[in-house]
Amino acid sequence: MKALVALILLVQLPIHKAVPAAPPAPLGCDDPESVAAAEVAVNYINGHSHHGYKFALNRIEDIRVVPQGPKNYIIFLELDLLETQCHILSPTPLLNCTVRSFAEHAVEGDCDVKLQKVDGTLSVLASKCHSHADSSEDILKVCPDCPLLASLNNTEVLGMVSAALNDYNSKTTGSYLRLLEIGRAKIQYHPVHTVVAEFAVGATNCSAEQAKANVGDCQLLPEDQSNFGFCTAEMVKRPSQDLQVDCQLYGHQVPAPHIPLLSRPGVTYAHPGQDTSAGLVPSAVGFTNHNLGLSHNNPVASESSSSEIFRSMLSAKSVAKRAVAEAAQHDKVPRPVGFVPLPPPCPGKIHHFDI
Repeated sequence: MKALVALILLVQLPIHKAVPAAPPAPLGCDDPESVAAAEVAVNYINGHSHHGYKFALNRIEDIRVVPQGPKNYIIFLELDLLETQCHILSPTPLLNCTVRSFAEHAVEGDCDVKLQKVDGTLSVLASKCHSHADSSEDILKVCPDCPLLASLNNTEVLGMVSAALNDYNSKTTGSYLRLLEIGRAKIQYHPVHTVVAEFAVGATNCSAEQAKANVGDCQLLPEDQSNFGFCTAEMVKRPSQDLQVDCQLYGHQVPAPHIPLLSRPGVTYAHPGQDTSAGLVPSAVGFTNHNLGLSHNNPVASESSSSEIFRSMLSAKSVAKRAVAEAAQHDKVPRPVGFVPLPPPCPGKIHHFDI
C-alpha cells in the first residue's frame, strides 16, 4: 500500500523541462566581438603560413553565429585581407607591418574561417583562403608608369636574384646565405630597364670566405640555430648597369611546435589552385592575376564539416545580397527631416582600401 501511495505521489510531481538557450543577438561586422574574432582568425592564418608575407585585416565581410549550448558558439567569418610588407619569417608584430599600397600592386586575400567560442575563449577550427593580385588594368588606370608583378619563372627575375645574392655573399664578412624563396618581383622597361625583387634567405654553417672553397658543403643551420632573413635588390640593366642589394638577418627564432619554418634552399613556387596546410600563400609567387587556393583544418574539424561550412557561407552571401536589395528599395520611402539611417550590420568598414 505504501509503495502504491509513493508511486502516485511521484507521478504527480511537476516535470521541469530544460529551457533551450536563447539564441545570441545578431552581431554586426564592426561589433567589438566580431573584431576580436577576426583578430584571432588573422593571427591564426599568419601563424600557419609557411611562405610569402603576413596579411592584415581590411574588412569583415560577413559573420554568422550558431549556438551549440550554454556559453558555446560556432562563429563563421568571411574576411578580406591585404598583404603587408612583412615577410612571414619576420619577427615584426603584425601591428607594425605596413600594408602594401594600391600602387605597389596590392594583393588581397579572401578567407572563410570557422571558430568556436567556449566560455569566452576563441579558437579556430578551420580556415580556407584564396589570394589574388589586383588586376593590371586597375593599377595602370591609377599609375600608368607603375611596374607590375612579374612571374617568378621569368628568366630575368631568376638571373637578377642569383646575381644579387652572389654579390652580397662576395662582400659580406658574415655567414654565407642561401636562397629560400622569392617573394615578389617587378620588371620595368621604360624609361629605364629595371628588375626589382624581394627574397627570403637563410644563414648556413659556412662563412662567406669558407664558401669560396666548396660552396656545396654549406648547409642551412639546424632548426635550433636557424637564422633567416630578407633581402631587397634592384638591378638597372639599361641604359647603364647597376646592382644594389640589401639583406637583413632576423636572428634565431624559436618556432611554434606545430609550425615548421622554411627549411630548404631554392625558389619555392606555388601554383594556382594549390592546396597547402597553411593559411595564405600571399603574392609570394609574384604572378599577376594569380589565384591560390589553400586550406587548413585542425584535428577538430573534418573535411565534411568544412564543406558544410562553406556551403552555409555561400548561402549566407545570397541572403545578404537579397537584404541589400531590399534595403535599397526601403530607402526610397520618404523620411522625416533629420533622419539618419543606421549603418548596415555587414559588410564592415574598410580599414585600408578596396580592390
